[in-house]
Amino acid sequence: MTEPGIGSDLAAMSTSARREGDHYVVNGTKTFITNGINADLVIVAAKTDPSERHRGISLLVVERGMEGFERGRNLEKIGQHGQDTAELSFASVRVPAENLLGQEGEGFRYLVSNLPQERLAIAAAAVAAAEAALGWTLDYVRERQAFGQPIGSFQSSRFTLAELRGETDIARVFVDRCARALGDGELTPEDAAVAKWWCSELQGRVVDRCLQLFGGYGYMLEYPIARAYADARVTRIYGGTNEIMKEIVGRSMGL
Repeated sequence: MTEPGIGSDLAAMSTSARREGDHYVVNGTKTFITNGINADLVIVAAKTDPSERHRGISLLVVERGMEGFERGRNLEKIGQHGQDTAELSFASVRVPAENLLGQEGEGFRYLVSNLPQERLAIAAAAVAAAEAALGWTLDYVRERQAFGQPIGSFQSSRFTLAELRGETDIARVFVDRCARALGDGELTPEDAAVAKWWCSELQGRVVDRCLQLFGGYGYMLEYPIARAYADARVTRIYGGTNEIMKEIVGRSMGL
């Protein structure tokens, strides 16, 4: 979906797919594409009807080796280095018409129907990351000594960790409720948006406060808390920025 010039505003995408006989001719550029380097099949959102906005978007399956389909560099990110993130370009790529995914002009509807599940997955991962950070930190503060006692025994440390545990437990309860709703086919876009933005904000907050308890060691990449700190930042951006999540929730309230 994402292009150099557009993120959440999918209707403004410029990648096009013009029908020519038994093929679509695809032109455009995508960026920040997860698994874009390694993927053999890429589902490309493109405008098959430039005169329309959302209703002009279709999904096409582009295959590795198709002439004109090129992968750019593996983008260098702050964190999440184990995951490839690519730039993709399409220069008059001829894609067979049978590679149309679903119906022409229905791409936006297909994408939107899956976004709540994606956002819930981000929320679940955020809670898991917060719980992991809390676990590492509890182990550390029990062992690290300062002024002749474990740093976890200081009231400041205890209060911080108690607060983080409470918030993380509450987040898990809400995510579990959303997961049950998804299984029942009842997960709403606004609940998924709440889960995504609140849990990703929580992840950043928990990891940051836990890193502080590690002191200077928390800034060293050999410690998992440092890598978790770098990995956490993007969760407030991908899957729809948290500002967009709040827009979704606000509009659902009739505002």
